[in-house]
Amino acid sequence: MTSQLPVNSSQSYARAVPKPDVDPTVQLELSVDRSSPVPLYFQLAQQLEAAIEHGTLTPGSLLGNEIELASRLGLSRPTVRQAIQSLVDKGLLVRRRGVGTQVVHSQVKRPLELSSLYDDLESAGQRPATKVLVNTMVSASAEVAAALGVPEDSEVHRIERLRLAHGEPMAYLCNFLPPGLLDLETAQLEATGLYRLMRAAGITLHSARQTIGARAATPAEAERLTEEPGAPLLTMQRVTYDDTGRAVEYGTHTYRPSRYSFEFQLLVRS
Repeated sequence: MTSQLPVNSSQSYARAVPKPDVDPTVQLELSVDRSSPVPLYFQLAQQLEAAIEHGTLTPGSLLGNEIELASRLGLSRPTVRQAIQSLVDKGLLVRRRGVGTQVVHSQVKRPLELSSLYDDLESAGQRPATKVLVNTMVSASAEVAAALGVPEDSEVHRIERLRLAHGEPMAYLCNFLPPGLLDLETAQLEATGLYRLMRAAGITLHSARQTIGARAATPAEAERLTEEPGAPLLTMQRVTYDDTGRAVEYGTHTYRPSRYSFEFQLLVRS
């Protein structure tokens, strides 16, 4: 059975997310296969999630109500409610009193490979933006010195940036670079990604050592990322090397898990 779901833009979300550039009355083709062993709510949830991931449902779009959607698809209201709730739990939809169910954003799934967050966001159609918080020279701590292979207390370049997608904070990035590697102007850092600037300077990125973890947000981190203090955050530490084996960057990053995840493939050894 195939039906269409009208999606109307909502003005109440315009302050948090830029107004979508597409027609706000996008029509979605949705269908459910009753002969499939896949639960009906899951079939519907998958199609709505795909529409969000592909940008058909843009941030700020308002879904039709559950009763209307259930009627169009010939489903029960609890089935539709379960599908929508599963996307609310993933952080893709939000229920707003007096407004309805709105699309918030799609989650960026970052592959475990040597890539830049800026490039990943751009590839996912997330309209990345950067706010530079710190761009200065500092004395290397023992941790930073060990990571970059420089003497402790020697000068290194410290960059702190807030990375946004669709105007909403997604990650806080703190990077350290060895002295003399390249000149980094704040305007450049806000216009593009760090790895692009490195490649443009003739630096060949070869490999990295990366650690992924999770912890509770400090009050300062929560404020930066518009989360509650103590909220869970994804963390990542990375040391990146060029083709000569020289460490060219040490980064410590925190991410909002509702907006971001790491994705990798596991192979079975025979």
